[in-house]
Amino acid sequence: MRRSHEPIAWSLFGAGGMLLAFIGPGLVLTTALLPWLAAGDPHATHAAIGALLAHPLGKVLVLASIALPLFHTLHRIYHGLHDLHLRAPRLPMQLLCYGGATLLSAITAWWLLLV
Repeated sequence: MRRSHEPIAWSLFGAGGMLLAFIGPGLVLTTALLPWLAAGDPHATHAAIGALLAHPLGKVLVLASIALPLFHTLHRIYHGLHDLHLRAPRLPMQLLCYGGATLLSAITAWWLLLV
């Protein structure tokens, strides 16, 4: 009997969905909306984000907030294409979706190591 990758994919899907639901709106609010709506200096927010990226734990949090939603989104796209009865071989679709999420997460991790 062959082992399935589904438990790993579904756990990453669930973690990404939870992160998007609970932390996503706060991230959008604090990084995109509040600097422009605040009466203060918007550059102070950018300095705070820079300070977050300077700390190793901050880098891990940023990586998690990017990588987990990537896996969530591409897992949803994979199963959405399957539900639409897209006639494509399974392995290339999995490599495109899960491999794409892994590649983009690795690029993000590499970028965070360089910052």
